[in-house]
Amino acid sequence: MKVVFLSPHFPAEMPAFVRGLAEVGAQVWGLGSTPAHALPGEVKQYLTGYIEVPELLDEASTLHHALPDLRRLQPDRIECLWEVGVVLAARLREALGIPGMSVETVLAFRDKALMKDRLAKAGLRVPRNARVRTATEARDAAEVIGFPLILKPIDGAGTRDTFLVQDRAELDAALARTGHLPEASIEEYIDGEEFTYDTVSIDGVPAFDSVAVYYPKPLYGRTNEWISPAQIVLRDPHAAGLDDGVQFGRDVLKAMGMQTAFTHMEWYRKASGAIVFGEIAARAPGGRLVEQMNLANDFDIYREWARAVCWHTFEATAHRRYHVAAVFKRAIGQGSIRAVQGLEAARQKLGGSLIVEDLLPIGAPRRDWHQTLLSDGTLMVRHPDFATCKAMMDVLVSEVRLYAG
Repeated sequence: MKVVFLSPHFPAEMPAFVRGLAEVGAQVWGLGSTPAHALPGEVKQYLTGYIEVPELLDEASTLHHALPDLRRLQPDRIECLWEVGVVLAARLREALGIPGMSVETVLAFRDKALMKDRLAKAGLRVPRNARVRTATEARDAAEVIGFPLILKPIDGAGTRDTFLVQDRAELDAALARTGHLPEASIEEYIDGEEFTYDTVSIDGVPAFDSVAVYYPKPLYGRTNEWISPAQIVLRDPHAAGLDDGVQFGRDVLKAMGMQTAFTHMEWYRKASGAIVFGEIAARAPGGRLVEQMNLANDFDIYREWARAVCWHTFEATAHRRYHVAAVFKRAIGQGSIRAVQGLEAARQKLGGSLIVEDLLPIGAPRRDWHQTLLSDGTLMVRHPDFATCKAMMDVLVSEVRLYAG
C-alpha cells in the first residue's frame, strides 16, 4: 500500500497521522513545499519518500510538478487532513484514477453555500443563508435573513474572518474587515448550544464516532481574548439525550456523499430542542480534539484512521471510559510568559485527573491568540462522570492564570 500524504508536517497533528499510516503497513510519501531536509524528525522517520513542489497550495503548479512523479510512483491512496488541501488531494486522485472522494464531493465540504444547499435539499435544517460577492449583495441578503447574523468566508476554516453581526452598522464594519474575500456567506445566527459530531467513516458509515461540546461557542471564544476556550469530548455519543444529534450527523454524511475519511461536523441544539446544522469538513478536527478522543477511549485513532483509509477496517475498541475536557489558556498582558498562578493548587485539587499540562514555559513569547486556538497552552482533565469533569474544567478555566510582560 503506497500512500501519498499532503503536508505531512503541518498542522501540528499531521505527524501522528503519518505515523499511523506507517504503523498499519503503508509506505508513506510526503508531498509538500517544505524542503525534505527541513522536515522534523518525527515525520522523516515514517516517510518512505518525499515529493517537493514549489507551492503546495497552488493547485495548477502542484499538478504540473507532482503528477510526473506520482505517475511513476503509482500510489494507491492520496490523503490530506489539512482543510485547505483536501480539494487538491481530490484533483490529484482524479488525475491519477485513484480511489477516494471526487472533486465534486469534496467541493461541497469546502463551499459552505453549496454544502447547505445540498443538505437543505435532503430535508435537513440548515441556517438561512446566501452567497454574496459584494457589499451590496451582503446588505440585501441581511435584509432578507434578518439580524443577528453571521458573516463568514465561503471556504474558511475555524472562525477566521467570521463575525457575529447584530445590526447594519456592525455589518458595515465586518464588510470593511473582509473586503479581501472574493465571496462570503451571510447566515442566520443560531442561538443554541454548540456540539461536534466527529467520525472515522468507511464507505460513508461511521466506524467510530464522537461528540464534543464547546464552552463557550467557538465564535465567542475566538473573538474575546479574556476567555479561556474549553471543550469536552463526551464519553459516549450514544448516551441518552444525544441520539437525535448522532442520527442527524449520520443523515448529513449520507446527504454529503461521504465515503472513507475523517469528518468534523458542528451542530446546534436550540432551547426548543431542535437541531440545526452548522458546517462539516472532510478532515480531522483541530484544537486537540483528536487527542481528546484517544484519551476518552484509551486507543490510537491516528492508527485506526490509517487502517480505515488503507484497508477499510477499524480494529480498535472504543472503550468509552472518560469525558475529557481541554482548556486553552491565554496569558494576561503582552510580551513573554513571566508567571503561572494557580497551577499547583489545581494539581492538588484534581490529582491524577489532570492528565495534560502543556503550557508555554517561563520566558517564552506569547502566541498570537487570533491565529491559534491553542493560544499559550493547553490543560486537560478526564473523569467518568460528566458533572465531575465539567467542575474540574471550571477549575482550570477560572483558577489557573498565565501572565506576560
